[in-house]
Amino acid sequence: MKTEESENKVSEPYTEYGRYSYADYLTWQMDEMVEIIKGKVFKPAAAAPRRIHQEVTLKVARKFADYLDQKPCKIFIAPFDVRLPIKSKKNEDIFTVVQPDICVVCDRSKLDEAGCIGAPDLIIEILSPGSNRKELKYKYEVYEESGVKEYWVIQPTEQTLLIYTLIAGKYVPSRLFSPGDIVSSACIKGFSLDLEDVFKDLD
Repeated sequence: MKTEESENKVSEPYTEYGRYSYADYLTWQMDEMVEIIKGKVFKPAAAAPRRIHQEVTLKVARKFADYLDQKPCKIFIAPFDVRLPIKSKKNEDIFTVVQPDICVVCDRSKLDEAGCIGAPDLIIEILSPGSNRKELKYKYEVYEESGVKEYWVIQPTEQTLLIYTLIAGKYVPSRLFSPGDIVSSACIKGFSLDLEDVFKDLD
């Protein structure tokens, strides 16, 4: 049961407290999105993503959705719970549940009514002001440990994309991509993304 103390704790932006599970998460009634990373609660600094964040999310998601139409892999955008269990899939034993901006899941056995349980093949995070610490440190660690094959980090204000590819259990970063580059995915064969299209008309 959520106590008054826990309500106060999860209302603070980007703050870590205690150790919470997915079972706890299911009892919370929150107006904003929260995530749990290794048992710690994280909440966005802003009530809603910025306009540019939303524009980039929609552009990238549309490209993936068009490419994956009639293919086995499925694309999802936040809010969409991704549970990353370590050993047990019981709700009380899951201490990481995140809501990536975009994720692609090719193993449909990982999908259930609650979202995805297990590592998606590809995760994309579009950074917002104040979110960099979480995306670049905490999420990097849990995505690598959980076996997410590719982790894309898009910085809309700087118009850059960095791709981390999982090789022998460790992430290997790409060079920093920018407008003019056409990037491809190692795990979604045949897909490519023109960054000129992604970042144009954002002013």
